[in-house]
Amino acid sequence: MFDSISRRGFLSSVPAIPLLVSGPSGRQSSAVATTVPWSGFPAHEPEMVKEIVGASHGNLARVKELVTVRPALARASWDWGFGDWETAIDAASHVGNRPIAEFLLANGARPTIFTAVMMGHLTLVKHWVEAIPGVQRMRGPHGLTMMVHARAGGAANVEMVKYLESLGDADPQYPNVPLTEAEQAAIPGDYSFGPGASDRLTVVKGSRGFTIERPGGAARNLFHHGGLVFNPPGAEAVKISFELSGEKAQTLAIEDGARVTRARRI
Repeated sequence: MFDSISRRGFLSSVPAIPLLVSGPSGRQSSAVATTVPWSGFPAHEPEMVKEIVGASHGNLARVKELVTVRPALARASWDWGFGDWETAIDAASHVGNRPIAEFLLANGARPTIFTAVMMGHLTLVKHWVEAIPGVQRMRGPHGLTMMVHARAGGAANVEMVKYLESLGDADPQYPNVPLTEAEQAAIPGDYSFGPGASDRLTVVKGSRGFTIERPGGAARNLFHHGGLVFNPPGAEAVKISFELSGEKAQTLAIEDGARVTRARRI
């Protein structure tokens, strides 16, 4: 599901150059080697950021390897699309992977209320809910609710689940209004928003509904609000709408606040 780049493969992709350091006598030595920074230095390489977040869903060995080489990756965050940001600790939290979460926390990851929910820190979560009224309705990465995180914590998290159930609104669902057969047939296809080969979005109908994806990116589910207006998971403020002309949608519009991107069927 997730793209991967090995440490060996990454390091072999850039040439090594000597790093001159001064020894005790003041003379320079080239015993320490470094690599040529990538074009976005000092920001971390996107491939490594994406991999640590992906691995944090379930690959403890790879997480340990990556964080040992680059400790700051324990706090890395990746945008899966439309502003659906996810940190490494977010990933471990929503799948209920306590060993990965504990390792990341021990290496500087910043815990969130979703981490506390998954790990069963009931007193802390209660204080948070009391301090910020309505916080239990907040969704985490991918639009996953606090209740999802609580259940991911497993059998040891029974009291957390009971507490969130008592609140009555810790598991809000996205709207998903049924589409007519004609609407379902009208929106799948490729839509171009620029001249480049990858400047396109592909809308596909699958067994669980529609997804939208840019080449090389991650497929994002679409939740229908009615009137052919959708939102992607983890990005409630973004609206994706289709404009029909005849039997097919000819235009796709993505509204992200004041920014509107239009794409035409190709």
